Amino acid sequence: MTRFDSTLARQHVARFWELRSEFGSERGANHVYLNEIVSDRYQLINGLQVLRDELQFADRETQSDMFACGADFGAPSVVTTVAHTTCGDRINEDASRVYVSTVASRFSTMSEVGSLKTESFAPTGGGTDDGSTLAHVTVAHQLDDPLRKRIYDGNALSYALVAFDLSTHVGRADDDTLAFGLTREAPWREPRAACGAVMGTLAAFNPENGVHKRIRTDLGEANFQFLREQRVRTADGIDITAAVASAIVCIQGVENTARACIDELDERTVAHLTGTIVVNRTSQYDPIIYLARATVFGGTIRYQGLGTDARKYSGRLVTHGGDRRIELQYDGIPTDSVPATEQRFNLPLSIRPVSLYD
Repeated sequence: MTRFDSTLARQHVARFWELRSEFGSERGANHVYLNEIVSDRYQLINGLQVLRDELQFADRETQSDMFACGADFGAPSVVTTVAHTTCGDRINEDASRVYVSTVASRFSTMSEVGSLKTESFAPTGGGTDDGSTLAHVTVAHQLDDPLRKRIYDGNALSYALVAFDLSTHVGRADDDTLAFGLTREAPWREPRAACGAVMGTLAAFNPENGVHKRIRTDLGEANFQFLREQRVRTADGIDITAAVASAIVCIQGVENTARACIDELDERTVAHLTGTIVVNRTSQYDPIIYLARATVFGGTIRYQGLGTDARKYSGRLVTHGGDRRIELQYDGIPTDSVPATEQRFNLPLSIRPVSLYD
C-alpha cells in the first residue's frame, strides 16, 4: 500500500485539541451535540473528501451506471463510521432520535438506499457491555480489506475516522424537591428508577444478575461501596449519587474502548470517543451532560473530561433561564478548565487486515 503521509491527520488531531470544551453541565441536547461533538468531529475531517455513502465505493467493474457514483480515491479522503451505545430503557427513545438526527446522520455510513448504518448497541445501563468488543466490531465493520487498500493506495494523505459515542442516563424528578435517580415517564405516572440498572445495582446488588455485576465492575469496588453507603450531595443537600454513578459507568466505557482501540487501529485510523449522560425529565426535551472526549491516533490516547473516582465528585445547582440545572465538578476543577491527559503506547502499528473473527 502507499506509504502513509500523516501530515493532514496530525494537523486535524492537533486542531481538534485546540477547541475548548465544557464538561459536567446539564445543557440542552442540541447545544451539547452541535457545540461539542459535531463541531469537534468536523474538525477531524474538514478539507477532505468524506466517504460515508456506500455508492461512493462503487468502481468501474460495477455492472450498472452506479459506477458513476464512485469517489475519486486519488483525492485526499477520509472514510467515517459511528458506533453509538445507550441504555435500552424506553424512556430514552426521544433522546436517541435526537442523537441520530443531530450527530449520527452526519458521520454514519449511509446504505445504497439512503438509510443510516450506525453501529447501535443498547447495553442495559448504557456505557458498554465490553469496550474491547465494541472497538473490535466497529473497526472490523468499517472497511473490508480490498476497499481499505483502494482508499489507502489512492492518496498517501487519506485515512479513516472511527467515532464512538457512549451514553448512560439518569432520571430527574422535579417535584416538591429535586431528586436524581427517579423520574416520571408522564405527569400522570408514578416516579420510577432511571437508570433502573444503575439504581438497582446500588440499592439491591444481586450477585446472580449479570448486569449488576458488570455495572459494579465498571464502578469499581471502592466507588460501589462509597456510593452505596455514603452518597454524594450538593452543598445544599441535593442527592446526586445516581448522576455520579451514571457518569462513572459511561466514562469507564470510554476509557475501556479507547484502550482497546490501540490494538484495533492501523496507523491510518483516528478514533474519536465521547461520553454523555441523558437526563430524563418529565414532559421536557431531555438535556445532556457532556462527560468526556478522547482521541486515539498513532499509539497515543489523549483524554479530557471528568474522572472515575466517586470521592472527587461534587455538584451544585445553577439557574439558567429560570431552570435549575445540575453542574458536576471533578476534583474541584471548573467545568470549562478540565485539563487533558495523554498516554503513549509503544506498539508497532501497521496496516493489517481487520477481521471480525480474529
